[in-house]
Amino acid sequence: MATAAPETTVWTIDPAHTVIQFKVRHLMVSNVTGKFTSFDGKVETVGDDFETASITFSADIDSITTGIEQRDGHLKSADFFDAENHPKLTFVSTGVTKTGDDTYDITGDLTIRGTTKPIVLKAEYGGQMQDFYGNTKAGFELTGTIKRKEFGLAWDAVTEAGGVVVSDDVKLILEVQVARQ
Repeated sequence: MATAAPETTVWTIDPAHTVIQFKVRHLMVSNVTGKFTSFDGKVETVGDDFETASITFSADIDSITTGIEQRDGHLKSADFFDAENHPKLTFVSTGVTKTGDDTYDITGDLTIRGTTKPIVLKAEYGGQMQDFYGNTKAGFELTGTIKRKEFGLAWDAVTEAGGVVVSDDVKLILEVQVARQ
């Protein structure tokens, strides 16, 4: 008798317990931190095996915030994200590789400003737990680095002293909680 194949499990991002952040060097002496406050994502797995995950994610560019309104406006402008013509950034996974007991490499295609490039995110699995309402949640910390200019975020300036204003490297830090549907 054949055994039934495990069913697909759908997980959705819990926005109340997820933070989508980035950090970029400013004047090469300190980091500016920003985040997206409006985003959506889904993970599909075979059973609860996250190594089988298929991941889709998008963030609304207009939701970017660094805590400084003028800087946020500049980031949304054509100098950077061009929110008017490219209102979302997206990520679609192409593979997940288990690298340790609770670690994974997630490869996928990141699209910003209409430019799609492959990236790799390091993921650390925090485990699963049922919340007070009986919902199963799983947590992950994802990190990676992208080159902003490869995605058309090419605005640049140099100080009078010859210093770079904004680094090309952007660190991604995502604290993600997903809920089993």
